[in-house]
This record gives sequence, C-alpha cells and structure tokens, in this order.
Amino acid sequence: MIKRSHVRQFLAVVDAGSFTQAAARMRVTQPTLSLGIADLERLVGAQLIVRDRRHLRLTEAGGRFLPLARELERKFAEADRFGEARGTDWPELKLGLIKTLPGRAVQALVRALNPHCSLELIEGTDSELRAALSDGRLQAMIGLLRPDEAGEGVMVLLDEPYTMLVPAAHPLAGRGEVAPEELAAEVMIARRSCEILDQTSRFFTRHQVRPRFSLRSESDERCLQMVAAGLGITTAPASLQQAGTVPLRVTGYDFRRRLGLRTAPGYDASLAPRLEHGLAAFRAAAIRASHPCGG
Repeated sequence: MIKRSHVRQFLAVVDAGSFTQAAARMRVTQPTLSLGIADLERLVGAQLIVRDRRHLRLTEAGGRFLPLARELERKFAEADRFGEARGTDWPELKLGLIKTLPGRAVQALVRALNPHCSLELIEGTDSELRAALSDGRLQAMIGLLRPDEAGEGVMVLLDEPYTMLVPAAHPLAGRGEVAPEELAAEVMIARRSCEILDQTSRFFTRHQVRPRFSLRSESDERCLQMVAAGLGITTAPASLQQAGTVPLRVTGYDFRRRLGLRTAPGYDASLAPRLEHGLAAFRAAAIRASHPCGG
C-alpha cells in the first residue's frame, strides 16, 4: 500500500533535484530515502526516477505519477486541516515566509492575524516555499515575485531597491551616492541569505572591488546589528535597514526585489478578510522599516 511517506519522499526528490538535498530537507539519511523511493517503485510497478552521477530525471511513468502525487499530498494536507479544525472555531492558516523579510513587518503581520486564526509559520527559501505551496503543505506564502508574475492568487506587497547600508557615523554616510570604486578599501559584511548574492559579487568584481570581509552570516539581524556597531558595511533590501545604519546608493547597483503573497489553488476564501488586514499591517511596517527614526 502506498503511504503518505512514499508520496512525500518522491516529491522531495523531485523538488530538490537530488537525493542528498531531499534527504537533508526531510531530515532522514540518504539510504533511508533511497529505500523509500525503491519501495514506491515496487508498489507502482515501474521505475519513476532515473539516477546517475550528474542529475536525476523522471521516467515517463514518473512524469505521469508526479501530478497524482501532488494531488495526493494536497488531499493529505486537507485531511490534516480537517482534523485539527474540529478542535477550534478559528480557521487555520499555514503561511510560508522567506527568510529575508523585515522582522518588524512580520511581527506586525502576526499581531494582526493571531487573534483571528490558528496561525502556523513555515520559514524557507523562495523555491522551498513554492514547492510546499504547490503540493498543499502551505495555503499561502510571502516571497519573491518575478517581474511578470501577476494575476489570480498573486498580490504585490512591496517593490523595493537593494542598497548599501553603512554605519550612521561612517564618513560616507552623508554622501547619498558613491561610485562602486570608492568602496574598494571598505570592510564588508556578507549576508549569506541574500537572494542576489551572486549578482552582487559579480557587480563589485566587475568594478575591481574585492573587499575584506569581517563577517559572513545567515542571520540578517546579526549582519545589520554589526553594521550599526561599525564592523563593516553590507548590501540589503531597503526594508531591512535598522536604526544606526544609513542607506547609500551605489552607482549602477540598480537591483530591486518585489515581495508578494501567493495563495494555493485550494485556499480557504474565508481567511481573505483576515489576511488582507494582516498584509496591510505588514506593508505599512515594511515601509516604515525603510525609513527608521533616528537612523
């Protein structure tokens, strides 16, 4: 009998593109995951995934099984929500959040939502959350939107620039804009969670800026605190600015990001008014975060 664990293992491998990454996401060993996929292939009577050293690909049977697996996972998720909802009068909302959202905006969102629904937040990368939304593990997510992404199930929340953040007491803080070459002697802090880390690296390398790094961290909060403390400077979306830091435009560094809400096809429409209230609070707090008092 095919179990939910079989379906989730199969989807994890497809979405991750490798057994190693899928095993890490599911927190199981790679041999355990491989045995699970082999057991699923035995149950369906066909090979679903072709494995080689460089990449994975679905067989014809795997391609036909994929939409069925996603539908099964959506139904399992609906069954979970049904069972949990019987014990409360509040609707449940499983909401995905990318890791680089401004903390004050998320706090405002939760304060607006929490009294009105049973809220569960799931944090991840944009690709991880999109996969979870697709297979029914999330009802909605706040993440990155591509320039052409619009229409039903999509709401733009914020369109903001990436900027260079420097300590308030930094000699360049009052300049407003500098050429990238002027930053060649600066010590920088690397936000490892940055969505445009590769593009940023290429931009500065192209301008012969190869700085020394005083910190490399996955924590945006830690990075921005250290900028305020004078340890170095860093690039970040404008909404991540904190007190004690000042935004500085770098000529030619014109990257932007669009943040938005995406909802699943089976999204509970009764949650819409509550969620709209929370999103308005999120947007207002994110805009305020771009212009902190006493920065």
